[in-house]
Amino acid sequence: MKNVTDSFVSLVHWPFAGSFGFNTDILATNPINLSVVLGVLIFFGKGVLSDLLDNRKLRILNTIRNSEELQGGAIERLEKARARLRKAEMEADQFRVNGYSEIEREKLNLINSTYKTLEQLENYKNETIHFEQQRAINQVRQRVFQQALQGALGTLNSCLNKELHLRTISANIDMFGTMK
Repeated sequence: MKNVTDSFVSLVHWPFAGSFGFNTDILATNPINLSVVLGVLIFFGKGVLSDLLDNRKLRILNTIRNSEELQGGAIERLEKARARLRKAEMEADQFRVNGYSEIEREKLNLINSTYKTLEQLENYKNETIHFEQQRAINQVRQRVFQQALQGALGTLNSCLNKELHLRTISANIDMFGTMK
């Protein structure tokens, strides 16, 4: 707020040409406008952004936890498959004479299907994490933009009323009168 009043105070030092006009000096007006817009965005957007990021962080952590549970289940199935493999190897020793090649084929198929299942679960976990991250980023971008726009419009609408304008002019005239 001090910067706003300083900008009105600095009007006292400007030489008056006898008429009112627009300041067309882009280098003088753009930094002021940008600083006001950035200040409004930072003031109104930082709390909302941190809440959104915290919520997204919790959702992502829950998704990771669920994926890890799925991975744990896959590891458990892998251990069961290895136990079945050991059992199949014992049976292979017993039936080596009758069908050694058939048992080896079954063993390889079992290992391959288990590894394929593990790969699929790992891919699913990675895709889920990536999808959730992208969705979180898009939601945060959209909300920040909407809230920043609403905040800026609300601030501009609340600040640009006739009473405030007249009070500012009166205050500046009083200050100018006391300086003479």
